[in-house]
Amino acid sequence: MDNQFAEDVKEGLTAYPKYIPSKYFYDKKGDELFQQIMQLPEYYLTNLEYEIFTGQQHDMLQAISPNGESFNLIEFGAGDATKTKVLLKCFLDKKAEFIYSPVDISGNVLQILENKLSEEFPDLLIKSVEDDYFNAVDVINKRDFDKKVLFFLGGNIGNFSLDESLNFLRTVREKMNPGDLLLTGFDLKKDPRVILNAYNDNSGITHAFNMNLLHRINNELDAEFVPENFYHYPVYDPSSGEARSYLVSRIRQEVPVNSLNIKIVLEAGETIHTEISRKYHIRDIEKLARDTGFEIANHFFDEKKYFVDSLWKVV
Repeated sequence: MDNQFAEDVKEGLTAYPKYIPSKYFYDKKGDELFQQIMQLPEYYLTNLEYEIFTGQQHDMLQAISPNGESFNLIEFGAGDATKTKVLLKCFLDKKAEFIYSPVDISGNVLQILENKLSEEFPDLLIKSVEDDYFNAVDVINKRDFDKKVLFFLGGNIGNFSLDESLNFLRTVREKMNPGDLLLTGFDLKKDPRVILNAYNDNSGITHAFNMNLLHRINNELDAEFVPENFYHYPVYDPSSGEARSYLVSRIRQEVPVNSLNIKIVLEAGETIHTEISRKYHIRDIEKLARDTGFEIANHFFDEKKYFVDSLWKVV
């Protein structure tokens, strides 16, 4: 049993209102379901950053290294680096001098990534860091003295509340030096129906993705959730820009979580909050940069202006 998972589930399900941290979506089955979500026509986010990188890779290199100076490209949560590989290839083709430093808490994920990148780009200099984001930047500061270019892509900043975003970005800023850059992906405010459909697909895969949290708790914590007693309910507030997902109890129920020696009581209509995905207006992004000590260097939009990769500079 994962002790942190157990502690977080106990804390969330005994709170009011109830919640489960969204990071626990991603067990093996959750990963498979999310891969399916990314292929859905409703889930517009998948290809937008790829479109930006493919169409504006040369402009991005010019913005990152206008005078050909060397830099350390540090990517938080690189995953399989599918999108980033577009830029890596461009940077290598243009003979840019840089080190690529993917950061992840999983050494296995990093080793798989290193092996794949080494095969595809034998000239790429890779220095992975197995650590949390903030410790990793400290390690890199001690190891290398080139300009740092931090990537936090995929709209992942949207999974933070506003306060969490401010705290995260201020902490990142403290680890950076004048001239360093931060590229962050933001999903932009748009037609609310487009956004809501992205979290409520007709084929029911997002429903299954949320329900998998209950299956995971059953499997790993010997709980007795009946997923059919819940339904997936997404909402979007176009004013705040917050898309939220909930599991809603269809009936009053008492659910034992045997490994924790607790029983979870849910009333009919009671919710378990599972995810937040915040959408931004450009004004919100510019204020966020100012409030966390950055200066906007450039915005890179997709064609529809549904998404932006915003480049910030430490001055």
